[in-house]
Amino acid sequence: MATKALFNTVVNWFIRQRIDQIQNFMKHPVETQNGVLFSQLYFAENTDYGKIHGFSSVSNYGDFRRNVPIVTYEDFEPYIEKARQGMADIFWPGNIRRFAKSSGTTNAKSKFIPISDEALEDCHFKAGKDLLSIYANNHPENNLFSNKNLRLGGSSELYEHFNTKFGDLSAIMIENLPFWVEITTTPSKKVSLMSEWESKLKAIVSEVKNEDVGSLTGVPSWMMVLLQRILNETGHANISELWPNLEVFFHGGISFQPYREQYRKIIGKDINYYEIYNASEGFFGIQDQFGSDEMLLMLDYGIFYEFIPMDQFNPNNLEAIPLEEVEIGKNYAMVITTNSGLWRYLIGDTVRFTSLNPFRIKISGRTKHYINAFGEELMIDNVETALTKACESTDSSVCDFTGAPVFMKDGESGAHEWIFEFTKEPEDLDRFTELFDNHLKSVNSDYEAKRYNNMTLKKPIIHVAKPQLFYNWMSERGKLGGQNKVPRLSNDREYIEPLLKMNQ
Repeated sequence: MATKALFNTVVNWFIRQRIDQIQNFMKHPVETQNGVLFSQLYFAENTDYGKIHGFSSVSNYGDFRRNVPIVTYEDFEPYIEKARQGMADIFWPGNIRRFAKSSGTTNAKSKFIPISDEALEDCHFKAGKDLLSIYANNHPENNLFSNKNLRLGGSSELYEHFNTKFGDLSAIMIENLPFWVEITTTPSKKVSLMSEWESKLKAIVSEVKNEDVGSLTGVPSWMMVLLQRILNETGHANISELWPNLEVFFHGGISFQPYREQYRKIIGKDINYYEIYNASEGFFGIQDQFGSDEMLLMLDYGIFYEFIPMDQFNPNNLEAIPLEEVEIGKNYAMVITTNSGLWRYLIGDTVRFTSLNPFRIKISGRTKHYINAFGEELMIDNVETALTKACESTDSSVCDFTGAPVFMKDGESGAHEWIFEFTKEPEDLDRFTELFDNHLKSVNSDYEAKRYNNMTLKKPIIHVAKPQLFYNWMSERGKLGGQNKVPRLSNDREYIEPLLKMNQ
């Protein structure tokens, strides 16, 4: 008891200290961001990249914007490859010893994202502590530190290459976690780092079913798979029967909106849900308000943010603005400069600001994951909002989906074609389709205009997926678990065509 009391005293002291620091950057966002930028320019001015782009001569943001180009992974890859081969001082001082391997959802080619010691400690691990601090500050009555946290990371081991290691980000983090985190989490490091997904699931179920779990951390889609396996194994009616002390799910990677009702049913009681916004490239946002669907943009993690208005997005001429120039309600592509040496890197995500004091955001989609075949500019958040409302009205639920355009031919109007995998099908699919269509019109005026009298777009075409269609498709592609995601939207038919064939 004395040890537990001491632990809680230390935790509460840390929480108070960190909440004060968070409130400070909320009050002084521009100053905080300028401090991040210029400390990193100074730190990296003698690297190869710093010399090429004149970091030492940058004295203001205008200089930085003129000297340093906005880059994609493909642009930056030659520098990353040099660092992977063990060369020092390429784009960040010293040697980068770890790289997060990620192919994302848009490209089969593997990407290797540098993870410096500074990023691991001052971004990723700091964010984990902040998440607990914010939650505990919002819920003083919590029992978070009395029970285990169930983490569900990627299904990749770490591999040696030259003098560096690479693997899933979660594997890098798990390997380097401090001991006190390891004793408060489940499953064990050995099981967490298993590479084969099905074997790993069995091992996780075997370990965690006898633990007292108080919190969950992971991607909603894969966590749902695990929880269902646990119920099948234990015979419990719901998760709260097994883990009565479960109080919160920290989730990220994909929108939680389509899963909320499914989680309420599988857990069997109301718990707290907190969203996070993290990626291999960095940790960007944490839901700081209970019951909110916004995330606080974290400004002191060694990441400098810029934004490209999506209505001006031109891949051949990328122009970004700083944080202080963003507006509420507009979609922006996010550009980051990080303490791993990514300089003005176009991450591929789009966000929308919901507040400017402090800066809070929602993820609105991907720069490559939208449908704009007919000028409708349909973003993922439009679809998820419409889908949620259609499901609510028809007492149905969807676990996975994807959509793509049907292009005009022979004088006919185009359409959007969808595959929905229902966990509970609507009784009347035609009514569901009509509701989905109408809700899309209500949240997107461009879509509504294109649907007028079926002149440009006809009614959506919806296919009901076979059970586990998306799971089997992801398995075929070697993309089970971790941060792998089903591509929700595409401006071409790259993803929907193989799924339609599998669904026949």
